[in-house]
Amino acid sequence: MESKVVLVTGSSRGIGRAIVTDFARKGYNVVINYIKEDSQAKELKERLEKKYHIKALIIRADVSDENEVQKMIDTIINKFGRIDVLVNNAGIAIDKEFEDRTVEDWKRTLSVNLIAPFIVSKYVGNEMLKNKYGRIINISSTNGINAFFPTSIDYDASKAGLINLTHNLAIQFAPYINVNCVAPGWVNTDMNKELPKDLIEEETNKIYKKRFAEPSEIAKVVTFLASDDADFINDEIIKVDGGY
Repeated sequence: MESKVVLVTGSSRGIGRAIVTDFARKGYNVVINYIKEDSQAKELKERLEKKYHIKALIIRADVSDENEVQKMIDTIINKFGRIDVLVNNAGIAIDKEFEDRTVEDWKRTLSVNLIAPFIVSKYVGNEMLKNKYGRIINISSTNGINAFFPTSIDYDASKAGLINLTHNLAIQFAPYINVNCVAPGWVNTDMNKELPKDLIEEETNKIYKKRFAEPSEIAKVVTFLASDDADFINDEIIKVDGGY
């Protein structure tokens, strides 16, 4: 049986890297999308191919640019013939105080975190419909469900929008494509490890599990949603926050 193909946007590091690794571990051929980290993407490709004996493709593309997305999808189809799973993981967070945040900050955040998933889902969804099969999984955030910090107001809005996009895509692509959303809480990524120690301690105490999640724990939920075991799970928002 031919291996399924998964595209994970923003997958050279962080949660995306863990997600693409878990898919490779389960035997998927993987597409690693990135925009800056050339060396990390190449190292990941080589490691996954060697360890899991799958095929990996790396593509540098700005997923908020429709032309670049079109070229990326064409490259994947030429290489693998299809895309079975899409994980819209790429995202940015601009750290600024509320008073210092600009319209340009908003535009950039919404472009990457919300408009990009629409663009990629539109083109990948059309390919999935040809085969009458597909899984789209959006990576939102608990910040998209509840507001915690006004300093991340544009990020929160973009992640709330991604949840609504999930609902609409599930309607649009029914009955052939399952569209779900994972909303992580605090995760041990490089970015979060640089937070002030007192903030980390304060937030850890609010979590019932008394720790941040590991990226691999988010990845396992994503790969489950892509599996046949989750065939009847559709249009769901799944929080993975350890209780908060």
